[in-house]
Amino acid sequence: MITIIKEHLYSVKKSIIKFYENKFTLKGKYSCIFPDKIYIKKVFELRAGKKLNLHNPQTFNEKCNWLKLYDRKPIYTIMADKYLARQYISERIGGSHLIPLVGVWDRTDDIDFESLPDKFVLKCNHDNGVIICHDKTKLDFSATVTELNKKLQRNYYKKHREWPYKKIKRKIICEKLLENSNGTPLLEYNVFCFNGIPKFFKVGSILSDGTLAKDFYDINWNYLDMKTGAYAGDIFPKPLHYDDLLEIAKKLSAGTTHVRVDFYDCDNTLYNGELTFFSNGGHMNFSSEEWNYIWGQELELPKKRRR
Repeated sequence: MITIIKEHLYSVKKSIIKFYENKFTLKGKYSCIFPDKIYIKKVFELRAGKKLNLHNPQTFNEKCNWLKLYDRKPIYTIMADKYLARQYISERIGGSHLIPLVGVWDRTDDIDFESLPDKFVLKCNHDNGVIICHDKTKLDFSATVTELNKKLQRNYYKKHREWPYKKIKRKIICEKLLENSNGTPLLEYNVFCFNGIPKFFKVGSILSDGTLAKDFYDINWNYLDMKTGAYAGDIFPKPLHYDDLLEIAKKLSAGTTHVRVDFYDCDNTLYNGELTFFSNGGHMNFSSEEWNYIWGQELELPKKRRR
């Protein structure tokens, strides 16, 4: 009976969270009702089951939500823009780590699909998610255009009030599809940098059933017994280009309070995927509150006036 009640309460909680995100963010109709601070505090309370401590934040998630409100450097908008970030990255580490760009457009009507290669990736510069094309002859062009138009209409800032996305001029990007020559799935390395210093790694991999696995390591490549979903276990050796990962992450995160630097490992070559300021929108699903606290203690907030 107790289990049933808990499951029911959890379901109610999820419904309330979804209500706030749909009614006041994604649909946009009521988005002006709540200013950022009130909205962020309310959604945090619903997700975490406790009030957001903005006066003395301690956990990683608390500090990420604090940063949404009080760490607003104009350069962050450029870094969050998947198109403009290419120039930012090139100026700091050169262009060799950029995924080759096929094209960029303001509207779907401008895309000449006939001129695109047989394989490619389409995405928008202001939100998450990609459209992967492995064979252009099998691509549903109508569905692709519909999906891209939906993305262009989406105000990504509203969902979690991640302000760097608020003023991004929306575009469509086409990049080369990265594939290992031996056919094995790509590994994705996420480097969590705190105050310009790499602290933790997340390895993204694909399990045999197609599930995305996430495994965490510390800066010395010690496996961390923390989970945020499916995991593969301690099966990944330290990357051959580990030192390069650290050096590049330091250069790209310099001057930031917190940013996650994402890489794809394709045929032992590192390609930068994107720069992410608020993992999971500032609501990382740590397997225990202890890890949330441990990560939080590694992140030092800037010394500035709090609103």
